[in-house]
Amino acid sequence: MILAGTSKGVFRVTDDGCECTLESGGVREVVSINGRLFAGTSKGLFTSDDEGHQWALRGLEDQAVWQVRDNGEGALYAGTAPTGLYRSTNSGDSWEPVLTLAKLAEDNGWCIPLDPPIPASARALVVQGDNLCVGVEVGGIAMSDDAGQSWRVVLPGNNPDIHMMFADPRTPGVIYTSTGYGRLDGVAEMVEGNAGVFRSDDGGLNWQYAWKGMTPRYSRPMCIDHRAPFGLTVASAPTAFSNFKQPDGSGAMLFRSEDGGESWHSLCDDVHSPSRANFHGLTVDPDNPGGVIVGTDSGELWRVSNDREWQTIASGLPAILSIAAG
Repeated sequence: MILAGTSKGVFRVTDDGCECTLESGGVREVVSINGRLFAGTSKGLFTSDDEGHQWALRGLEDQAVWQVRDNGEGALYAGTAPTGLYRSTNSGDSWEPVLTLAKLAEDNGWCIPLDPPIPASARALVVQGDNLCVGVEVGGIAMSDDAGQSWRVVLPGNNPDIHMMFADPRTPGVIYTSTGYGRLDGVAEMVEGNAGVFRSDDGGLNWQYAWKGMTPRYSRPMCIDHRAPFGLTVASAPTAFSNFKQPDGSGAMLFRSEDGGESWHSLCDDVHSPSRANFHGLTVDPDNPGGVIVGTDSGELWRVSNDREWQTIASGLPAILSIAAG
């Protein structure tokens, strides 16, 4: 069973077909935590305790929910837009704001540099106990070692445009992040170093560029396999606005590293080199070690093997923004 979070809701995908079980715009997150499913949407946070058949609104109604993570010690955290952080100690039944992050965003003028600017998003979380890393688009990585009482802000390569973050399952302290060209004063020059993947070996304090020689550079979806060979998979495109409706398509690619970002190889077959449709949903394939499941802005769901074999799972869905598989 696969759950696809789309621009119009959550779809439950099985061998019998696709069924919309939650109607909602902008489902940016579908994740299973301790047996409960969470769907982060533009209308708040929903949960399901019956494998995604039925959903209940669990708060954050005025927030667009980007990500939900477990800190390993009984607390859940949710990142939102406008930039916010919320904590739950009852499995997501209710939430309390961590007000210090919203104030940090306001004090620093964090925003996405469109015309007019829109509020920044706390869209990526890596949490362990009281240690919090919150990736903000556009603002940087806010770090706290006291559960959000105080913060310091880190910019990988001076880049505040943070998209996804994942911790390496093999090595404590190693974190990867995908980034774009956004800056608080506009858009950075589209050259190497200004977008792509960064790696930290000390829990997010210092970062090195791990996307040398790679194109396209604008990287967003990311996932990491907790099974050997612990593949890190990243999707990238030329710009933030690349999409399947453009005359030449999105020009998106899917890359894999199995050595911590030292080297990369394409997971794209001949048809997807590059892909006309852009990749927004991405997760590890639980049934195929080394494989991933990807969703596109044209509503296609694909199973991709480590040997670059592509198999269609579903098509005709709304734009796929997130995926949970299990």
